[in-house]
Amino acid sequence: MDEPPTLVVDARGHHCPVPTLRLRKALERVGPGQRVLLLANDPMARVDVPHFAAEAGHTIVGSEDVRGGLSFLVEKRGAAPRS
Repeated sequence: MDEPPTLVVDARGHHCPVPTLRLRKALERVGPGQRVLLLANDPMARVDVPHFAAEAGHTIVGSEDVRGGLSFLVEKRGAAPRS
């Protein structure tokens, strides 16, 4: 089973560029290899979030249509330390 996200960012109700900006800030708060779940209902997020992730070197682990919008699970670039 996959680990739950480290942070959940609910940007529903906000329009471009706010969802992507909130995702960027959240990724700054987590460590390499950790994941942020972004919830958004702005249709532009479907384009903006993957573009941002690719440019910044992060990985979109999953995305899906959910009730009320979209969800993106984004993993911060870099490997998490192994224990």
